[in-house]
Amino acid sequence: MKGVYVLVLRLDKDTEVHTGSLGELHLKRGFYAYVGSALGSGGFKRVTRHFNVASGKNPARRWHIDNLLPCSEVVCAVLMPTGEALECTVAKTLGQFSEGIKGFGCTDCGCLAHLFFSEADFRDNITRACSKLTGNESIIINPHM
Repeated sequence: MKGVYVLVLRLDKDTEVHTGSLGELHLKRGFYAYVGSALGSGGFKRVTRHFNVASGKNPARRWHIDNLLPCSEVVCAVLMPTGEALECTVAKTLGQFSEGIKGFGCTDCGCLAHLFFSEADFRDNITRACSKLTGNESIIINPHM
């Protein structure tokens, strides 16, 4: 299965994250949403890879998000099965109700950000926005199940 996904993360304390090309980022305590594409050959297996990086099972650091995952708790992933390249559309939508982390996760497109911050849990806003964009219910998975 292929599509677009949003990882919802939580930081329990302010954290410094080294991201490579973006340098050191100071991230505040709260909730983060990372928008990614799973349109490649592996599809949503990319989400499993993120879960494994977060848990320490996979030590690889390839993308900006790989440096944040070990410092955070993965709350859930919102999967949007689609064949359309909606990653940037989802990112622009999330930017309407949360604060973008400039340059994070978007080095291969023209978006401001693919990582977004909210002090409060914004899962409900994310799932509503994703379902509205695809016209289908999103699939929510928990890494702890």
